[in-house]
Amino acid sequence: MPSDEVRQKSQRIKKRVLETDIFTKSDTILFYVSYGNEVQTHELITESFSLGKTVVVPKSVTDDYTLLLSKIACWDDLEKGAYSILEPKKQRITEIDSGALDLIIVPGVVFDERGHRIGHGKGYYDRLLQNAGHIPTLALAFEIQIVDSIDSEPHDKRIDTIITEKRIIKNKLGLL
Repeated sequence: MPSDEVRQKSQRIKKRVLETDIFTKSDTILFYVSYGNEVQTHELITESFSLGKTVVVPKSVTDDYTLLLSKIACWDDLEKGAYSILEPKKQRITEIDSGALDLIIVPGVVFDERGHRIGHGKGYYDRLLQNAGHIPTLALAFEIQIVDSIDSEPHDKRIDTIITEKRIIKNKLGLL
């Protein structure tokens, strides 16, 4: 998609997110820091700082393809890390356990209406979600990323709710 279209549709998605109960009631939120043509999260993160939310972002641990979760206080806490994605600077890491999260905002390449997802292929979020218990999950996606069906494995954890520029998709456990 052209960058203008990404920006406009991301704005619509951000507005929908800010209006959901699960977002407004969550104090500690894990965000992905968007890059490329992903649904943009930078403004949503900035607004979350203003709303007094505890903002948590991942740092990729490339040795074992896991995510270290760190609180951040501002954009200055970030620098380009693995895969050229903004991540917490080493000296600014304030590690947090996934059990302290109220909401996990998940990236992905493709989603289906049942909450299955395909990520970027390294399994970082798959590992995180398998260990995160029953923390609500919310995916941000453009409508063109939604397909009829994705093959899944029994161990795959489904996303509770997907928000696109056109609709909100809840799987049977959706928590809006």
